Order: sequence, then C-alpha cells, then structure tokens
Amino acid sequence: MTAVMMALVSGVAITAVATAALHDLSGAFKTEEVAGAALQTARLSWPGPVPAVLPRGKSDGIQVLDATGRVVAATPNLAGAPPVTDFVPPGSGATHESRVCDLPAFPGECVRVVAFRVHREGGDLVVYSVAEPVPWYVHPGLFAVILGASLLTVLLSGLGAYRTVGEALEPVKEIRRELEEITATDIGRRVTVPAVRDEIRQLAETINQTLDRLEAAAEQQRRFASDASHDLRSPLTAMRAQVEEALLYPDDVDWNSKARAMLCSLDRLQAIVSDLLTLARLDSGISARRERIDLGALTGDELDRRRARIRIDRDLSPGVTVVGDRLRLARLLTNLVDNAERHAAHRVSVRVSRAGDTGNTESGRDERDDKGTAVVEVLDDGAGIAPEQRELVFQRFTRLDASRNKDAGGTGLGLPIAREIALAHGGTLRLEDDSAGARFVLRLPLAREQEDDPP
Repeated sequence: MTAVMMALVSGVAITAVATAALHDLSGAFKTEEVAGAALQTARLSWPGPVPAVLPRGKSDGIQVLDATGRVVAATPNLAGAPPVTDFVPPGSGATHESRVCDLPAFPGECVRVVAFRVHREGGDLVVYSVAEPVPWYVHPGLFAVILGASLLTVLLSGLGAYRTVGEALEPVKEIRRELEEITATDIGRRVTVPAVRDEIRQLAETINQTLDRLEAAAEQQRRFASDASHDLRSPLTAMRAQVEEALLYPDDVDWNSKARAMLCSLDRLQAIVSDLLTLARLDSGISARRERIDLGALTGDELDRRRARIRIDRDLSPGVTVVGDRLRLARLLTNLVDNAERHAAHRVSVRVSRAGDTGNTESGRDERDDKGTAVVEVLDDGAGIAPEQRELVFQRFTRLDASRNKDAGGTGLGLPIAREIALAHGGTLRLEDDSAGARFVLRLPLAREQEDDPP
C-alpha cells in the first residue's frame, strides 16, 4: 500500500512539474503570437488608411487607436467596444507589454496586452493586441497525455525497481530461511555463503561467525552445567550416605566424627557454590571498584594471612603499582598460591616485579615482558604440567592426571577464576616453562604515574 501511494504521489509530482513547465512555455509562445499579430496590423495601417474591420489572426482581439484615443479599427469581437486599455509605449518606444484585468470584453480575466506605436503624419496610431490567459492544464488532450505518460513511467520504474530489489534480496531471503531452519533444528549448521564477494556474502559470513560463537557458548554452557552438577553431586552423595548410615545404625554412630565428616562435605559444597557465584559475576561483566594498588604489598598481606602448610619463599619488589579491584586481585593471588600449595613437594615461590628488572634472573622471566607491565610469578616444585595440557587447567572443572589432581580441596574453578580476573584487569595469566614444577605468570599493566584513583 505504501509503495502504491508513493507511486501515485510521484506520478502527480511529475505531472505537475511537466504541466507547469508547458504552461510557462505556452504562455510565452502565446505572447509572441499576439505580438506578431499586432506587428502585422501595424504594417497594414502604414502608410495607407486603416481598415475598419481587422483580421484576428492568432490574437484574441486587436484595436487601433488614433492620436486622440478614439478606436478607429478593431477585430469583430472588439467592434464598438471602448479601448481595452489606456497605456502606451513610454517615451518614443515602439512597443510595450502589460497585464490587464477585468476588461469589458474579457470580464473576470487577466489578459496580456501588447501595444505598438505606429508613426504617421497627422498623429501616431497605437495598436493593441490581446492574448487570453493560457489554462493551467494548457490543453485537455495534452494534459491527459502528460498524466498518462507520467503514471506509465512511474509504473514501469516501480516494476523495474521491485524486480531489481527482489532479485537483489533473494539471497537475503534464502539466508533468512536457512537461519530459521538452523534455529529450529540444528545450531551446528551454517548458512550458505554466496560466491560473489559483496555485502550479502559479508552478511552470511558474519552470521556464520555469530553461529560459531553461539554454538561454542552453548557447548560451554552444557559442559559447565554437566561438570557443575557432577561436582555438586559428589559432596551431596557423601553427605546422604553418611546420614543414611547414621539412621540405619544410630546406636553405633560416633556423632562427633560424623558431624566433622559432614562439615568437610559442606565446606566443599560451599566452596563450589561460592566459586560458581564468582564466575557468574565475572561472566556478567559487573564492574568493580578500581583503585591504585601496590601489588607487592597486597601479595605480602595475603601471604601473611595464610596458615603455613608448606614453605613459601617471597621476592616482592616494592612500588609495583597497578589499578584494579583489591578484593578480586587478592582472590586471584589466593587461588594461585592455593593451587601451588596443593601440588608442591617442598616449597612455593612467589615473586612480584616490574617487567625488565634484572635483579632475579634465576626466575626465568619471559623476554616478551615489556616495560610498563607488572609481573607476578607463582612457582611450585611439584610434578609440573605437560605443555600440551597447560591451557586445559584454565578450563572450568578440568581434571588432569592423578599426579596433580588427587586433591580433595580443589573445586576445579580456582584457576579459571584467576584467569577471568586477570582478563578483566587487562592482563594475562599463563603457564610458562620452568626447570621444575609449574610456573604461573600473571602480567598486569602498571598504573601511570599521572593517573588518579579511579572512582
């Protein structure tokens, strides 16, 4: 309906413009014809006598006035009529044109009058030639032709545009149909990419990339739900077995030891739920408070709070300042040290420095460290992790071989949480080469000296 209305409006607009142009052209042409008729009459009246009845020719009326202003000749339609006007060519000019309204011979109309001065002995003559106004439509037949041609042009143009746009959008319709099928059936399918390199191909490639990300996110969500349910079920199953055993043999139960065992299961359950909530907050992108933090001092404070279960060596450079959330960075450091303690044989080493410092070359700092970066290294002297498995430990609920994962205290979420916190602070967390054990390296951008505390 909208297209039809636009076509009609376009047709009317074209017709109006064309009619107005032809009206102006016809009016100018009519005036030229009237002037020509006046000039012909002037030639007839010079130098001989003026005939009393004049031919109209292409004029709508002609009058000839003598020097006294008396009508001495006229066309039949103006015979006996008073002078059509009283203006004369100014000065010694030979011709003049003016628009005159409500003449007795042309009531209710405005006509164009062309005046010619004819010089004769005994007094000049003035010839008036009248042209009636051209109708706004110029001519009924011509207006009908213009209107029909305009509508036909708009119709053909509209049909051509509709066909062209339809053909151009056909690949988009096909992509939409495929996308509907993919949404309803199999998210693993992909839309067909056109061979022609144009915007439609770019659209198809972008849709496929979006589907790739959606499939990966859906798979990650399914895997996460499966792993979470498995890890949550383990402590719940243990607690249920302990309760059922106590109910079966209530007189033989050592309630103190049973309560302590159940508390261990509850602690593990609480740790898993807490880690899941932390990951949910990190995934949601909720912004946290950011402030200037001395990373060495923060690391020292967190190590001081720990109950020593194994030897921890420190090498904490002062003045290594970053901008971030103190609580989240403390959680990151705690997770790294917890992981190192669980897998260390005798000791854990924690180092904080600026990238490029040369004071501790034995740490094996990566030469890729750039100035302007804070580096935190957490090392243990345990069995280490094979290079091909170093990224797996950052996946949620990942379990590696028994040499590093026979551990009742871990939830499988500590290292993924640590990496998410590092990424949220514009940094990185990786496992890197070391002579023995595992070496986790955290890199964060240093705070600029001119930078004020963020709000």
